[in-house]
Amino acid sequence: MPGPSTVPRDPDWWKSAVVYQIYPRSFQDSDGDGIGDLRGIIERLDHLGELGVDVVWLSPIYPSPQADNGYDISDYEDVDPMFGSLADLHELIEGLHARGMKLVMDLVVNHTSDEHPWFRESRSSRDNPKRDWYWWRDPRPGHEPGTPGAEPSNWEASFSGPAWTFDEATGQYYLHLFSPAQPDLNWENPEVRAAVHAMMERWIERGVDGFRMDVINMISKDVAADGSLPDVPVSGGSALGDPSPHTVNGPRIHEFLHEMHERVLAGRRLLTVAEAPGATVTDARLYTDPARREVDMVFTFEHVNLDIAPGGSKWDLAPLRLTDLKANLSAWQEGLAEAGWNSLYWNNHDQPRIVSRWGSEGRHRVESAKSLATVLHLMRGTPYVYQGEEVGMTNAHFTQVGQYRDIESVNWAAEALERGIPEEMVVRSLAVKSRDNARTPVQWDASPQAGFTTGTPWLAVNPNHDTINAEAARRDPGSVFHHYRRLIELRHGLDVVVHGDYRLLLPDDEQVFAYVRAADGARLLVVANLSDEEAVVDLGPDGALLDGDLLLTTHPDAERGSGPEVRLAPWESRVHLTDAG
Repeated sequence: MPGPSTVPRDPDWWKSAVVYQIYPRSFQDSDGDGIGDLRGIIERLDHLGELGVDVVWLSPIYPSPQADNGYDISDYEDVDPMFGSLADLHELIEGLHARGMKLVMDLVVNHTSDEHPWFRESRSSRDNPKRDWYWWRDPRPGHEPGTPGAEPSNWEASFSGPAWTFDEATGQYYLHLFSPAQPDLNWENPEVRAAVHAMMERWIERGVDGFRMDVINMISKDVAADGSLPDVPVSGGSALGDPSPHTVNGPRIHEFLHEMHERVLAGRRLLTVAEAPGATVTDARLYTDPARREVDMVFTFEHVNLDIAPGGSKWDLAPLRLTDLKANLSAWQEGLAEAGWNSLYWNNHDQPRIVSRWGSEGRHRVESAKSLATVLHLMRGTPYVYQGEEVGMTNAHFTQVGQYRDIESVNWAAEALERGIPEEMVVRSLAVKSRDNARTPVQWDASPQAGFTTGTPWLAVNPNHDTINAEAARRDPGSVFHHYRRLIELRHGLDVVVHGDYRLLLPDDEQVFAYVRAADGARLLVVANLSDEEAVVDLGPDGALLDGDLLLTTHPDAERGSGPEVRLAPWESRVHLTDAG
């Protein structure tokens, strides 16, 4: 790269970094039990090194009863034997650091497992010192305890059913915004906060380089003056309602995050990213403004909710309009331009595969995977790559409800079938949106079980692994893998990618996503046809940027043409650089 374009050394190193998320149980199994583990990750570090990522984010590996695949933690201080040991984790950290990579751990502290020692103490008696570490409330007056309607409030849990479970031993209900096996911690109690801070300190001492904070914007609940957690409106004859007005971005959330920063994170070169469902651009600006000293970035959910039918749940499918996607992503780019920072992602362990969701996984799988990556990675923010995304893995395409393992999918399917929704519609929704689509084992090669395990995998391997796999992708210079590698090189090498301004072009075009990044005389043009049809667009004065250096394209043999008009093949994308330096 030319000298003037090289990214300067930045104390905020994560701005020029790319993060790779590993969902351990599906990454690589080293011992044949069908479940991925830490030693399997160690075996595959060279793959990550060749890809060029800077950070590995590890989904939970802590001891857990696995009610929610590890997001129900029974011990914050150890490694679940199914994944290995603390010694294995230490070896992994050393292996990453030796390759110039860092490790980010999941911090799951809105809730624990109901088998965590803290909760066992809390539920043992009403006068236990840890009773107030969780949310305990009496049954609703005038109702028989433990019967429908006796819950302290009419909140619905994220995984269906009431958000309160009755504990017969002490005669009170405990709160769980997710499953009954995941009781919510009471962050109003300073002892809880101090215990979490101490736990974070110990992980940092072990060499961890940051934290991805699971549903962290739910830790502050909106408590009424009398200590109650108020009822919410309901609709459609349901007895339960959405509690998010009282549980998301709550009244003390900024206080809690600032306290965490000052007591644990300040002065350390760590990466912190907050999973913040329901956060708007305005909320994110508050969370990520460096002057406020809270977190480095948040995960937005707005863009991944654009294919939900109006008024529906995630399972109610609607087609994506490209103009809506462009408007949303651009609003975040512009909203955090002056203060704050974006996280950039298409995929994670909770989202279906992007090439199946918004790409074209048949004839144009490779080109659509590349172009979607190009559009995302060259925006302002820190890109996240989810395991298998770099080789263009697709959704699982399971054909039966019984093939799914995810608690959210299983619970929703059971409720939907009970309501009389035809099974074929339930299967279709699961095939598009189930979290299991992201959790099928990584496809390393064309061998049985895709090289993931020598045993029986915990979740079925996608049958298309015989053609879509990492071994084949690394051999093919035109593969999705090498396109991701080049995108990462551009972020590492060009200041305009990291720090440049963002300007959307063609906001009303339903086929083409185009924008310009600009910094210190350098201008980067990104233009991508995100459709199955040829596109012809006029870029106006910005068409002159097509004469700049062609840095990256999905179609290297296509004619470039001249002037403001550009003709793009289906799923063709181009990246041009004009550098005044």
